[in-house]
Amino acid sequence: MTVYRLPREVAFPDPGEAEEDGLLAVGGDLSVPRLLAAYAHGIFPWFTRGQTPYWFSPDPRLVLRPEALHVPRSLARTLRRGAYRFTADRAFEQVLLGCATARREGQDGTWISRPIVEGYTALHAAGFAHSFEAWEGEALVGGLYGVSLGAAFFGESMFALRPDASKGAFVTAVRWLTRQGVRLVDCQVTTEHLVRFGAEEWPRQRYLAALPALLVPPTRRGAWVLD
Repeated sequence: MTVYRLPREVAFPDPGEAEEDGLLAVGGDLSVPRLLAAYAHGIFPWFTRGQTPYWFSPDPRLVLRPEALHVPRSLARTLRRGAYRFTADRAFEQVLLGCATARREGQDGTWISRPIVEGYTALHAAGFAHSFEAWEGEALVGGLYGVSLGAAFFGESMFALRPDASKGAFVTAVRWLTRQGVRLVDCQVTTEHLVRFGAEEWPRQRYLAALPALLVPPTRRGAWVLD
């Protein structure tokens, strides 16, 4: 397989040509048009080395069909107790920075670099990137962010400072997104954490084949407010 170097214009190679680990291309930028084109083609930036974005389309792809959402009993009890208050788009950059500074097992540092923060902040300002927050009193204790296009939500990262905070935000997000007509939550790569919520692996070709129909409905842009 070949790893492509992206040109200055917004264009991507066929994601089916990605390397075994999902790496497809390097270079380009994290502008709003390029990020939107990437997600629309089943591609996302996973990390950067210095100022150089790396673009991935993994096989298999982890996805969650909202109707398959499973909420563990202990988490369901936490949600019923109202331990946390959940919001959307109240603290996007704080969530992004929370994800960037979160310590993760088996990872040395973070892939959420300054170019990633700047790129997704611009995507949020354009109405395509969104956050879901968990609050304990007035303190932000967890959350997640992702990108919305049509009837798909592309989850990017989450963090938690308190037990079950990010899990509660995730469940709240999936339930709310379902009511808005979202039919697929892209979880990108497989983790045991997300599999426990009902996420499943799809071959990349199945994911890419399903994506065009998901992009047909209009995108719900602008700031989101949980009902």
